[in-house]
Amino acid sequence: MWLKPEEVLLKNALRLWVTHKSNQYFILQRRRGHGDGAAKFTGRLVGALDAVLDSNARVAPFRILLQVPGSQVYSSIACGATMEEILQHWEWLEQNLLHTLSVFDNKDDIANFVKGKVKGLIAEETSSKLAEQEEDPEKFREGLVKFESRFNFPETEKLITFYSCCCWKGKVPRQGWLYLSVNHLCFYSFFLGKELKLIIPWVEVQKLERTSNVLMADIIMVYTCGKEREFSMFLDINEVFRIMEQLADVTIRRHLDNEAFELDQNLKQPTQITKRDLEARAQKEFFRAMFKLPRTERLYDVVDCSLWTPFSRCHTPGRIYTSDSYICFASKEDGICTVIIPLKEVVSVEKMEDTSLLPNPIIISIRQQMAFQFIELKDRESLVNGLLQRLQQVNMSTLCPRNLVFGKEGFGNMNIMVNEDTESRSEKEKLPTNAEALMSSFHQTSSGNPDSELTREQIKERLWMDHFAEYGRTVCMFRTEKIRKLVAMGIPESLRGELWLIFSDAVTDLATHPDYYSRLVDESMGKSCMVTEEIERDLHRSLPEHPAFQNETGIAALRRVLTAYAYRNPKIGYCQSMNILTSVLLLYAKEEEAFWLLVAVCERMLPDYFNHRVLGAQVDQSVFEELVHERLPELAEHITDLSTLASISLSWFLTLFISIMPLQSAVNVVDCFFFDGIQAIFQIGLAVLDATAVELCSSKDDAQALMILSRFLEHVRNEESPLPHTGNLHSLLNNEQELYPVTDIADLIRDSYEKFGNSSVEQIEHLRCKHRIRVLQSHEETTKQNVLRVVAPDVSFLHEDLEDLFDMFKREHFISCYWEGISSLIDRHDPRRAYAEQYKIDSGQFTSLFKLCSPWPWGSHTEALAERMFRLMDENQDSLIEFKSFAWCLDIIYHGEMNEKIKLLYRLHIPPGEISDIKIFCHVKVTCDRCIGLRHSMT
Repeated sequence: MWLKPEEVLLKNALRLWVTHKSNQYFILQRRRGHGDGAAKFTGRLVGALDAVLDSNARVAPFRILLQVPGSQVYSSIACGATMEEILQHWEWLEQNLLHTLSVFDNKDDIANFVKGKVKGLIAEETSSKLAEQEEDPEKFREGLVKFESRFNFPETEKLITFYSCCCWKGKVPRQGWLYLSVNHLCFYSFFLGKELKLIIPWVEVQKLERTSNVLMADIIMVYTCGKEREFSMFLDINEVFRIMEQLADVTIRRHLDNEAFELDQNLKQPTQITKRDLEARAQKEFFRAMFKLPRTERLYDVVDCSLWTPFSRCHTPGRIYTSDSYICFASKEDGICTVIIPLKEVVSVEKMEDTSLLPNPIIISIRQQMAFQFIELKDRESLVNGLLQRLQQVNMSTLCPRNLVFGKEGFGNMNIMVNEDTESRSEKEKLPTNAEALMSSFHQTSSGNPDSELTREQIKERLWMDHFAEYGRTVCMFRTEKIRKLVAMGIPESLRGELWLIFSDAVTDLATHPDYYSRLVDESMGKSCMVTEEIERDLHRSLPEHPAFQNETGIAALRRVLTAYAYRNPKIGYCQSMNILTSVLLLYAKEEEAFWLLVAVCERMLPDYFNHRVLGAQVDQSVFEELVHERLPELAEHITDLSTLASISLSWFLTLFISIMPLQSAVNVVDCFFFDGIQAIFQIGLAVLDATAVELCSSKDDAQALMILSRFLEHVRNEESPLPHTGNLHSLLNNEQELYPVTDIADLIRDSYEKFGNSSVEQIEHLRCKHRIRVLQSHEETTKQNVLRVVAPDVSFLHEDLEDLFDMFKREHFISCYWEGISSLIDRHDPRRAYAEQYKIDSGQFTSLFKLCSPWPWGSHTEALAERMFRLMDENQDSLIEFKSFAWCLDIIYHGEMNEKIKLLYRLHIPPGEISDIKIFCHVKVTCDRCIGLRHSMT
């Protein structure tokens, strides 16, 4: 690697370096302690100093110096990690410069000419796109060269960043360099004459944690299967840990979570990932979670500014966020003010006159005769131009009705049977949909004093009307702590559906997709497949205690919404608990509105919840467990195994407490969810555990703890509801006569906000990222154990040997996925397949494993034999084999009887193989009665 010329004292050059080659103008030197076995004490000492000191010498054991005749000062012009690398530079100097320098008479001219030439070479190398993307291209280029020379990865293994740090081995620190690439965490150290290299694939990382040990106050722990690595002595450990966590999350999702992979285009381009890209990605995830926006939204600008807030009569400092379809604002102080402005509602974006009182102002006007004034905007011109351009695109966009159906192939690749009468249905005979919320048709009055109850509703309605007058009544309203308090009190029955639409912004989808739902209903109804059969089974299990779902009106509406959504989004289709949630939506919203509310919940507010692995719900359960440890330590100490709590709380997250609370109380929880998102469910769950903590701590087993939580939730009441208490199905079937104290839902929600309402969106997203790694790896471990359970009866390997074989097989699969392009990953790994078929390898990978695992000696025949073996196992001729076939092959070689081995070799030589290749048979020691152990062969 060429270096920017730096002066080096001759005394230093002679003391710590050994000259390997020299001529009239150049000297090639080797660092003492490198390449000589470090036999001498001086060599060991120099090597140790190189490892501890942060210098170029530590990472470059070979160098070339420019020596000008008559001068005592030399200049370093090149360095190398290996002798081969430095010799290439030496040969280039001899061939291109050595003869040219003899024409110069002045030694200064010689030095200037060589330095200029070297700087030109550096500029040429630095022009690579990879280095240009970094803040310090020259430093990154040096690190990249060292990374490539030390770890010998293919060119497609992109380096993201690198840091100086220590890696601990017991109580001994090893000073070196930590390299973070797209697929691997690598560490290199050269200490006291010993070289250390660690390579940890991100896909094998099970946990990342910041902690401390006896000697260091702050270290990063990297956990893999059966191993732990400790790294410390970072200049900025916060940055390092954040990037490690982001890289692990991105890589593991790309390889182990096909559902997220298919939805996120950024995961499909690992070679485009940079350090800046990771930071932008984290900011985008925070933005979408903060404002509950679609995954497709791209974040363009994040600018500090101040917004005029008429309710406080001042400008509130915060940040403005702009994306494809939205302008959003959040105050710097949490809870003061949040605004969401869909570009579809924007009429104009104008720059105002710049004054000392109103620096760099802009005015954004919306359709509802409102305007938002932003000031103190940096780079106002760029922001306004971008907004105007995207506003024009939004206004000009015309939505094609057919393209709006996401599932163009209907219900995916499932078999569909269409009824004859449905096919012949004309356009004029479209299925009717409910134009009103079911609650308006099935409204029940309380058996108590109706005037008193209605008065309570009227009081809440009046409070909301006053709030609308001051803060707005559209999706663009000012969202403050005051509105949160109103939501916590419970939204009035008459306003519930409207406010759910506003808080979730489903109202924008509804307005921009006219007739979309009716077309979906017309296209999907009457078609039969596995999804529709599942929907039919669950229709009568959805709020059976409510009269709206005791007749065909409610059941038919529920059927239409669920079937239409499954047709729209075949990747999700239909999942259990969607029926319960949709039933409540239909009570308070019109049928088409309920559909768009369901879209908002499934695709934005609860991403990854409703799929075949309910991955999002499991991640949030894991986050909830950590919050229990943090906020309720005494309870967590008593319930040492929180897996039981996880099984109980799954329905809390999937149904938003609807299935385990009386409906009149659960709708208040849903109110909070639509306003605050998943944080509301976390804090209400913590409030439930806090309220039952004394009883739970005295419980003797899991069954008793489950009963305590169930009884508490069944007795959560909403005394202010105008509807009579109906309870949930579980409470109706419970004949328990014992009196149990009643908890008011308003008190429970108030406690949840006061005690546990301080978790920010950023904290929740960080915890989700952390626990997503653990949950995905837990799924992988389950897959592994199921594969071994399926394969073990058919082979004679010991369980631990079979485990090692599976790990090798899976590792070989991922090595190919790292560098062969992402299409191979889609073709080979799909969690929806049978366990034994999720991972597959091709012929080249099998040959590599066959050479490693086979007890037969290598030779010219090995590759041909492996190719024939692969062809024999590839029964469906897709050029891929699964682990079961691989284990069967090795089992015959290791544990098969003699006649089985001979039979196998014979089958390898029948057509399409040539009989002349039977000579391969002679090279293989089939007569060996005792094969070496599998573990020994793998080492």
